[in-house]
Amino acid sequence: MRALMHNTFGDPSEVLTVENIPAAEPGPGEVRVRLVIATIHNHDLWTIRGTYGFKPELPARTGSEAMGVIDALGEGVTGLEVGQRVATGGTFGVWAEYFIAKAAALIPVDDAITDEVAAQLVSMPFSAITLLDFMDLNQGDWIVQNAANGTVGRLVAQLAAARGINVVGLVRRSAGVEELAAQGIGNIVATDDDGWVEQVRALTGGAPVVAGVDSVGGKASGEVLSLLAENGTLVVFGAMQSPVMEISSGDVIFKQATVRGFWGSKVSTSMAADKRGALLGELFGYIKAGALTLPVEATYSFADAHAAAKANFAPGRVGKIMLRP
Repeated sequence: MRALMHNTFGDPSEVLTVENIPAAEPGPGEVRVRLVIATIHNHDLWTIRGTYGFKPELPARTGSEAMGVIDALGEGVTGLEVGQRVATGGTFGVWAEYFIAKAAALIPVDDAITDEVAAQLVSMPFSAITLLDFMDLNQGDWIVQNAANGTVGRLVAQLAAARGINVVGLVRRSAGVEELAAQGIGNIVATDDDGWVEQVRALTGGAPVVAGVDSVGGKASGEVLSLLAENGTLVVFGAMQSPVMEISSGDVIFKQATVRGFWGSKVSTSMAADKRGALLGELFGYIKAGALTLPVEATYSFADAHAAAKANFAPGRVGKIMLRP
């Protein structure tokens, strides 16, 4: 079978290659899945660079979220069948014509859900709804997030609205305001405007901002913290701009602020099964009702993986970059 591999850590647009490797047989409790379509996430590309929290042995396959069709069942697998459409968001090495997954890591996909939506269903939407749950928010609360035009930012805004939570989104350029408005997402402020802080205060009407999500790092971390009310919580989700956070000690001290890290995979694996099922059910409901949208920017073949990796970080990207064999 054909699989995307890398023999060294580095820029994905340079080190990814298409290799012919044997297709593995599923072991006990495992399933072999024929890939239909896979999603590219930032963390997939960071893993290829060798800069993520998980570092595979080389040579390595890659990719973590996909939708496919069950091709073979391992010993002891029940509740699944050959030919069934499934999605997974925690299976390493899915950028291949076939991949092996733990049966427990697969989610059956309703026929009403498209391949493109199913391939995005688990990682980012589940991270977004888990993030909201992590902040222990109440209906009517106000939060602020940067990188509001990123995938998770868009999802948090939509999911929060469905839950009755108010979100102010920060973007780094004015064009981002219009991009999000086109998707029906409001309360967006561009930090390249000199009066952006006053715009945030006007949107909240003076209500306390109880939590903030920082996905950027650098001075952007301090910008989010500065907007929080007393006893507010700054949740660190990512570091797209810098791995170093620039925050004011005065804001931390005088606001009595709390700074917490959020790593979706850690939170998810420690979550009770019934809680996980309830959150996934909530996501399915929002998707079917149209309250949650998962757009696709472009789809590339394995042969064009270098271009796909570059496209993932293109400014102004609205939807996800996808891969097909």
